[in-house]
Amino acid sequence: MDDKSNKLLLALVMLCLFGVIVLQYVCPGSDCQLLLRLQAGWGSPSSAGGAAAFSGGGGGGGGGDPYRAEDGTLARFVPRFNFSEDELRRAVDFNIKGDDVIVFLHIQKTGGTTFGRHLVRNILLEQPCECRAGQKKCTCLRPGKKETWLFSRFSTGWSCGLHADWTELTNCVPALMDIKAEPTPQKPRRNYYYITILRDPVSRYLSEWRHVQRGATWKASLHVCDGRAPTPSELPVCYSGDDWSGCTLADFMDCPYNLASNRQARMLADLSLVGCYNLSVMGEEQRSRSLLESAKRNLKEMAFFGLTEFQRKTQYLFERTFHMRFISPFTQFNSTRAAGVEVEPETQQRIRELNVLDMELYEYARDLFLQRFQYSRQQEHREARRRRQQERRRLLRGRLQWMRQEEEELAWGQEENSTGGDYMGNVERWRR
Repeated sequence: MDDKSNKLLLALVMLCLFGVIVLQYVCPGSDCQLLLRLQAGWGSPSSAGGAAAFSGGGGGGGGGDPYRAEDGTLARFVPRFNFSEDELRRAVDFNIKGDDVIVFLHIQKTGGTTFGRHLVRNILLEQPCECRAGQKKCTCLRPGKKETWLFSRFSTGWSCGLHADWTELTNCVPALMDIKAEPTPQKPRRNYYYITILRDPVSRYLSEWRHVQRGATWKASLHVCDGRAPTPSELPVCYSGDDWSGCTLADFMDCPYNLASNRQARMLADLSLVGCYNLSVMGEEQRSRSLLESAKRNLKEMAFFGLTEFQRKTQYLFERTFHMRFISPFTQFNSTRAAGVEVEPETQQRIRELNVLDMELYEYARDLFLQRFQYSRQQEHREARRRRQQERRRLLRGRLQWMRQEEEELAWGQEENSTGGDYMGNVERWRR
């Protein structure tokens, strides 16, 4: 009787394990509709909330998705541009112990100062950057070397000029890094990973106007292109005197030489393609088209770029790209100086027209950024699902091995009982 009960129990356990295996292969993900229906059918007190948690959905609250609707837009994003998988996949093999360098292209009034501080103060590193009180620059050395892995305002300073653009950085950084490098028998082969932050053009333009209004000039910018700085006739100034403090928004918009207009497109483009700051090299339409195409191409080929309007997604993509982790999460600040400026709709439209290249570039950048975020999240979910499946298979193999051992022990016990019974019977017979 006991033998039959053991076999029946073993058969039931095997049947349950088989059912679990089939269910996991049919529905490997956490969003399995069959599991949701089973849970709802069980009639648990929190079946509705449980289904939402099971599906991984989240609105607000502690268990919600921290990346959803970060800027108040619809949670469901519809792409407008077609990008290949190679263009969406951003994961570089950044070797901080080798010779690789991250180069931060800091465009004015895009939140680059905040992001730059994150790079030197908020990354979890084997050898953290050394930042001393009262000093703007931090020392960010590689583990075991007296050489920096980060080229930015807060690590190397404005070594290639104040707010150096793509044209300046790509020509200046490699030569400068070789000069500062430790002496070695042969010249190291470095990988330069360029990164930047972009911002909504209207907000950025208004923020720059407010900054200039308070006395900022950026007169120390070099604007070097093709080995020389622009002449005064190629790049006139918009004001007389030391600065343009107190200027009105109308005056700021009326200056045809104001570098605030289309600043992001110009700073990301290869200016050598359009004759640098010499506007007589080609027509305005051709120059604008070439600048925009170059800016889009350079932005797409950068190792990483973020958007001021998406702080948490920016943090996530940087961490996924460089396999680094920030200590504290980024914070989304919507109460900026630009946000506090009340501008009439007609004035906003004129700002868009003055920044038509930046508007198109930002639309392109936003689309690419959100597609990369979606792609990375999908990859992360696939990786997590694969790990869960591997863990389930490992547990299943352990259970099957345990069951085989139980069967063997049961068989040995039965054999010993039967052998012991035969022996005792023989003993009884011998006694007679």
